[in-house]
Amino acid sequence: MAQDKQNEAKIASMDENKENVSDPGVGLEILQIIKDSQQQHGLRHGDYQRYRGYCSRRLRRLRKTLGFKMGNRHKYTGKKITEEMLSDSRYLLLVLMEAERSWSYAMQLKQEANTEPRKRFHLMSRLRKAAKHGQKLEKLCESPSIDAKTKLEAQAYTAYLTGMVEFELQEWKPAMEAFNKCKTIYEKLASAFTEELAVLYHQRVEEISPNIRYCAYNIGDQNAINDLMQMRLIGGGGNMMAEKLEALITQTRAKQAATMSEVEWRGRTLPVKIDKARIFLLGLADNEAAIAQASNEDTKEHLYETLLSECRDTIQAVREELKAEQRERGPDADTGKVSNLQFLHSYLSYIKLCTVVKRNESMAHTLQAKLKDPHNDENKRGPKPQDLIRLYEIILQSLAELSTLQGLEEDHTFQKEMALKTLVYKAYRCFFIAQSYVLVKKWSEALVLYERVLKYAKEVQSKHNVLKNELPDVQELIAEVNAEKYSLQAAAILDTEEVNESPAERPVKDNTPLCDRLETFRLDPALVGKQPNLVHFPPGFQPIPCKPLFFDLALNHVAFPPLDDKVEQKGKGGLTGYIKGIFGFGS
Repeated sequence: MAQDKQNEAKIASMDENKENVSDPGVGLEILQIIKDSQQQHGLRHGDYQRYRGYCSRRLRRLRKTLGFKMGNRHKYTGKKITEEMLSDSRYLLLVLMEAERSWSYAMQLKQEANTEPRKRFHLMSRLRKAAKHGQKLEKLCESPSIDAKTKLEAQAYTAYLTGMVEFELQEWKPAMEAFNKCKTIYEKLASAFTEELAVLYHQRVEEISPNIRYCAYNIGDQNAINDLMQMRLIGGGGNMMAEKLEALITQTRAKQAATMSEVEWRGRTLPVKIDKARIFLLGLADNEAAIAQASNEDTKEHLYETLLSECRDTIQAVREELKAEQRERGPDADTGKVSNLQFLHSYLSYIKLCTVVKRNESMAHTLQAKLKDPHNDENKRGPKPQDLIRLYEIILQSLAELSTLQGLEEDHTFQKEMALKTLVYKAYRCFFIAQSYVLVKKWSEALVLYERVLKYAKEVQSKHNVLKNELPDVQELIAEVNAEKYSLQAAAILDTEEVNESPAERPVKDNTPLCDRLETFRLDPALVGKQPNLVHFPPGFQPIPCKPLFFDLALNHVAFPPLDDKVEQKGKGGLTGYIKGIFGFGS
């Protein structure tokens, strides 16, 4: 507490001179350096190994630049940083990078310890080493040559690392004291400096707050669980705290699940004997309420993914139990009646598919709002109607799977509801298909699709009064389609007028060469370009006269005159005439 009062006194003195906040001396933007390095070298995607490699490389560069090498490749020579060296802030950066390297290695081991528990020992060793480097940094910053802001940031950084060590050791009270000290320093620094720095300090405070609430809950504050649930909605605490929080929620639900034995759905009471299914069904209402209260779309998407992941794991557990039950019954068992376990599987599948529908519908509403926003950045790729078409196709696929769930084939009310919802989402999908045709100026196709949307919507309205179930309102869609139809007709007329304007003003839209339109004047910039369209090339084929071919078809039907008299005259010559003919004597 005495240290906190001293910190407040230092910051109060800085408040009096906000134009010149920091004392003269060597300074180091500790939190700014840490955040920039982490965001640029892997921690944006949770890659602690990449960040650790970056810290090692930066340490090597700093030591080489400062001439502060620890011996050579053959022998290690330990060196210590003294106060006399602190005229250069890079010596402080050297200690800071050593602490960051140990911390990032500890976080990498924490990720790997989920499957290899033995790595927790190495994890604690690295965390303690990071805290030791932090204490060394804080001690160096006590030098008179260091400005007040750097001293306070070093104290906050050391308190954060110490809190992390105690948190992993489950020493809740020392951990909460260390985190509270860190939080106090950053809050005071945020109130003393500019808005840009204040945002950075407030972000750090938001990261620490869930850890403080978790420590308070473990100490005995039962009201802290509500604060933790609210922090879960905004995604505070980072990956480390998120795992602790999920484990806490699962543990709390497991205690409550002992009293849950059955669930009712579609007029049928189902006994729930699987513990995983009990825990999931018990927390279903809380998850849905958390999604409804989510402050932004990213948080809502994260909660949807968490709910779907839990649902898939539960369905897998029920499926394995169902296979075991079928093996016990044998292949000759009667499969005509749906058992309670099969119906429970259908119920969980129903929850999963309905969650997929709600998630995609939420994403579709977000994209629609961005699609209608006239202030979209032209340099960035904005949403297109094709993105919404894909979302509604996934919704329709989920509805088709819902209508085929086992045990609901004879439930006519359920089947009618699914058919009606299918019509609604078909109307929306058809609407955005029409929008995509409008973008490429296919007016006729778009108009036909708009008429199809109205057909679907009117059919939904006629059946909605009979079923009286909750459906998306199609009246707004009908009004939007009517407005789009008028806009489409106006755009089609304007496009036709552009085509029918005077030949001199109308640009050439066809590939007719100049030799075929010499009588018509048109402004064609392509004629003075590199590839003017003057003549047909290659030239087309032209018909030429060809030599006729005659076929003697009547030859077989002609009766020639008899030539017997001529044949006999040749025969009268005898052998002598034949010989004369051969040797040419008779010619």
